[in-house]
Amino acid sequence: MQVSEFYFDLPEELIAQKPLEKRDESRLLVLNKENGSIEHSYFKNITNYLKKGDLLVLNNSKVLPARIFGEKIETGAVVEFVLLTRREGDIWECLVKPGKKARPGDKFNFSGKITCEIIDIIEEGIRLVKFEHRTNFYEVLDEIGNMPLPPYIKEKLEDKDRYQTVYAKELGSAAAPTAGLHFTKELISKIEKQGIGISYITLHVGLGTFRPVKVDTVEKHKMHSEHFTIPPEAADAINKTKENGGRVIAVGTTSCRTLEAAADENGKVIAKSDNTDIFIYPGYKFKVIDALITNFHLPESTLIMLVSALAGKDKIMNAYNIAIKEKYRF
Repeated sequence: MQVSEFYFDLPEELIAQKPLEKRDESRLLVLNKENGSIEHSYFKNITNYLKKGDLLVLNNSKVLPARIFGEKIETGAVVEFVLLTRREGDIWECLVKPGKKARPGDKFNFSGKITCEIIDIIEEGIRLVKFEHRTNFYEVLDEIGNMPLPPYIKEKLEDKDRYQTVYAKELGSAAAPTAGLHFTKELISKIEKQGIGISYITLHVGLGTFRPVKVDTVEKHKMHSEHFTIPPEAADAINKTKENGGRVIAVGTTSCRTLEAAADENGKVIAKSDNTDIFIYPGYKFKVIDALITNFHLPESTLIMLVSALAGKDKIMNAYNIAIKEKYRF
């Protein structure tokens, strides 16, 4: 299967640079994956498409303000660090640019609050970095760090909280699980009052978010590994929903990948903490999820491949073309 089969022309002006003032005012395109029919609505009306006995599964990972700028102690050169994954103690995998200014042994100072040393260069130019600090590392990050926005967002984010879901809890992501950004606390309360279940799992969004597909053939692409946790109460709720004939609806591709990675061959979800590099593309047989709430995705991305696996590539491409014609915000 060729990556080029997932190409579509996305006008740059449709890539939203700022969030809407009200999270749930986003437009909603509803695609029936069985017959391909399409409806247009608004996210605040999502309860019209849910029913009692359904279960929404949300990713409660919280984004680290992981983009920090350090001065090279030797020369004063300014270098950008994006913290991706904590290895052990204060050693992190980081994206660093310009990379040529960050060689093993180089040391950096961040606003006089943190210092670090580059200890190794691993695959794809990622640096292993050891940080040193006198106070709480995460508190300092919150003070000096910026949100690691996707490269297609050019404008500065004024309010850090707008790049967090309202239910974000477990700190550790390098990017937001963005499908959940449209929920408000009021909408979640309304959903629960309708007898629709909500369960929370955690997948810390990692490096794959920043990496385009660089191969021509889909099957040759390698996903990066990400850490997830499914607590026992979430696994029980998911399995009971399936047993009772309800729908399991993943909120976001991260929730979808977590559930599919944690299921056995019979579709039973196992409570556990683990790592996954699951890659879902057309031909994949879903074991757990019945429906998906997700944003629009970039051409030729692993994410548009995932949604094509669920709903069919032709139906997805048709929906995307209609969304572009109707000037949806991507």
